[in-house]
Amino acid sequence: MLSLRGDGHKFYLKLKRVYARNHSVKAMRELAEIDEMQRFYRSLTKEELEKIRLRMLKEKSGNGMIPLLVSSLPWLAFIFSKELRTLLSRSAHLFVWFLVIYTALIIFSSIIHYREKAWAIVHLETINQIIKEKTD
Repeated sequence: MLSLRGDGHKFYLKLKRVYARNHSVKAMRELAEIDEMQRFYRSLTKEELEKIRLRMLKEKSGNGMIPLLVSSLPWLAFIFSKELRTLLSRSAHLFVWFLVIYTALIIFSSIIHYREKAWAIVHLETINQIIKEKTD
């Protein structure tokens, strides 16, 4: 069934299914991935973790090519609007294809951006926990 709920709720439902079957939640791919990250980050020094944390803060802030692409495409279309209008007015099919491709590109790049940002947050939280462990 199609669900418009977020990934967090979908993960919760998956956890419930695994638990209901009396399987180990720890064996789930999603949690094994987190365990692998934690093991790796624990093997690093506090100084290395601090540098990695700063890099992850940059990633979380969204400084990258995808936000630039999403914000610059409308301006690019605006700059070449006369040429674009002339080209697209020749054929209705061409105009429809342009809109479909343009919209898909913006949606796809936005999804990628926010997924990357979410992973940066997971890494940051993991790093912050391990830095705190090493400080205490």
